[in-house]
Formats: sequence, structure tokens, C-alpha cells
Amino acid sequence: MSAHQYDEGHTVAGWTGFGIATVGTSVLGLGVCMVSVPVLAVGLAIVVVSLLVTWALHLTGWGKPPGRRPREEWGMGVRDSGARAGHPECVGCRLAGRGARRTGVASEAVPAVSAVTGVGDAEPAAARTGG
Repeated sequence: MSAHQYDEGHTVAGWTGFGIATVGTSVLGLGVCMVSVPVLAVGLAIVVVSLLVTWALHLTGWGKPPGRRPREEWGMGVRDSGARAGHPECVGCRLAGRGARRTGVASEAVPAVSAVTGVGDAEPAAARTGG
């Protein structure tokens, strides 16, 4: 039996982002103690880098989708197979243009209009060509 019974989200993306953010906040604290704007700026830049690195790792499958995962995907070294298509409820995936629910006219099939007759062609092109 495992040490914990719940998916706690231990992922490569999470721990890498945490490590970089820890360094960034330490530099920010040093900047506050030194009263140094350049050190504060460097610390803030490191924190922003931690966000970007975590986001990139999540998009490449090393993060965790929102909600619970199956038990076989709980391990830290297991990549998320659904990351490429995007997670439906994930803000990070939506910011990257993945997993968004696309609706509207662009997704509907529009019948082709014949140049000769001006009438819509109801037969699919694959049926006409035999493929």
C-alpha cells in the first residue's frame, strides 16, 4: 500500500516551478533587506521565469490536469498523455490555445457550391472520387 491515498499533484512541472520560485523569492527577500531595486527586479524576474517554466512543462505533459488523475498516473515521472490536446478545464491550456471549446460557424461544414450549376453539392468529395 502506498504512503498516501490521494493524488497530491507531485509533478515535474510543479517541483521545478517550486524550486525556481523559491530562489526568486529568496532573491526578492534579499533585495528587501538590502533596499536594492536592481536585486528586487532580478528576484521578480526569476519568479516570472518560474511561472513560464512551469507552464511550458505542463504543456509538454509533465504537469497535472485539473481534478483527480487515475492511480497509475500518480507517479512523478509519468507524463500526462492528454496534455497535447489540452485539458478542458485548464486555464494554462486555454491560454496556450489548447482545450478550448470551439463553437460557432467556423466549425460547421459548409456545402460546396458548383461553379457550373450554382447549386450546393450534397455529396462529399471522398464519395465522388471513390476514396
